[in-house]
Amino acid sequence: MNRVLVLRPQPAAEETAARARARGLRPIVAPLFEIRPLAWEMPAPCDALLLTSANAARHAGMLPDLPCYAVGPATAEAARAAGLRTVIEGRDDGAAALALATADGHRRILHLCGREHLPIEQDGVEMVRRFVYAAEAAAELPAAARQAIADGAVVLLHSPRAARTFAALAERRQEIRVAAISPAAAAAAGSGWAAIASASEPRDQALLEVAAQLCKAAAAQDGDR
Repeated sequence: MNRVLVLRPQPAAEETAARARARGLRPIVAPLFEIRPLAWEMPAPCDALLLTSANAARHAGMLPDLPCYAVGPATAEAARAAGLRTVIEGRDDGAAALALATADGHRRILHLCGREHLPIEQDGVEMVRRFVYAAEAAAELPAAARQAIADGAVVLLHSPRAARTFAALAERRQEIRVAAISPAAAAAAGSGWAAIASASEPRDQALLEVAAQLCKAAAAQDGDR
């Protein structure tokens, strides 16, 4: 019992799958969202850039050459790959990355993000927000996802929106084990699952650790029957 279901969009889904394989887990990749870029216009000059997802860096097109504050290593790596020279890697969440930017004296910040996002604000800071991509949700669970669930895979939820979407589409949730990347994602999934647990920090490695524990508990439960 070591299957995990990866629902996040590509290319992040395959990155998670590679990390899962390195842990000895068996990932099934069945993205629940498709990413598409959106047209956007550059605003009047800002003094810093905030990126709260790697998809923003990948799908924004030409990025302004500003000091960039990125949430986590994956977003920072995507920003550097897009050609940004000054990338400051934040921890935890967008609010923490914004705090780093304001601590450095920036007061007009360009936030490039997805159409569906969590607003981030701070007193004394002008946030200029542009939507550069949309994550379009599937109308139903992919066939590979339904089969993985039937086979007992632990479901990985990488965001509150993914949790809400999956919860709306899933059937027989009392038979499904869920690993959520944060307490917010776990709360968005709701109740009634066979088991649900959240990662100690919003990182893939922490999420996979929780998933491995759920897999082990499920195997032990099956062995006791």
